[in-house]
Amino acid sequence: MPDYAIADDGARIAFAERGTGVPVLLIAGQATGMHGWGPFADALARDFRVIVFDHRGIGDSDGGDAARYTTRAFANDAVAVLDAAGVAAAHVVGHSMGGRVAQWLAADDPERVRRLVLIATTASDRGGERRDPAVVADLLSGDRARMTPLFFDAAWAEAHPAAVDGFFTRVAGREALRGHFAASRDHDAREALARIRARTLVLHGEHDALTPLPQAQLLADGIQDARLQAFDAGHGLQLDTPAVLKAVRAFLLPPGQRRAHPA
Repeated sequence: MPDYAIADDGARIAFAERGTGVPVLLIAGQATGMHGWGPFADALARDFRVIVFDHRGIGDSDGGDAARYTTRAFANDAVAVLDAAGVAAAHVVGHSMGGRVAQWLAADDPERVRRLVLIATTASDRGGERRDPAVVADLLSGDRARMTPLFFDAAWAEAHPAAVDGFFTRVAGREALRGHFAASRDHDAREALARIRARTLVLHGEHDALTPLPQAQLLADGIQDARLQAFDAGHGLQLDTPAVLKAVRAFLLPPGQRRAHPA
């Protein structure tokens, strides 16, 4: 059973944790539940206290008013999770829309963020290279056969069906799904990036059709001293690309604590 944080509007936000050590808050992407982190969270829990949560309207979290969903409001939910977990400050890792949420968290509540990792995300869909409308149609289709190639390498997906299922399986109503899409689509934190003071690592797939690589460069350029690292991968690189986990661990762990783990 999950634990629950109470958001500003009284909504219950379900969260869970595993592992011990310095806290790491994982913020999932659009309409993705906490279980979508799968083996990535399991691996990080060997070194950290990993905290995951369901966005409002997803999984075990309350929905609230989906018409008022924004990435900035989702960041307030993330703060409520940290409060409920008794965590003053954590490393924060956000994927896709979760990376957009993490931008607001780091800009508005800088004292809560130790280091920041932004995976497959952008500061805004306005300006820069835009995604193909056909790709958006595939994303919104709900057809796993159409969505899977956007996220994962075909051979990896075939070899790891449980991880793929955990990523795509969710409990959400139509209203919440629409609210999540609108929140992610309308995100624009370009002017807030300069307020981010946490050391930041931007990780991106060179073949990401949902968020083209030039958008990641714009994001990294907007954050002081941020570093961009690109991989031979698509949008779900945190799961199907072992080098991403290695990069995250190297960035978050002090050198003296880094140790090899089996894949």
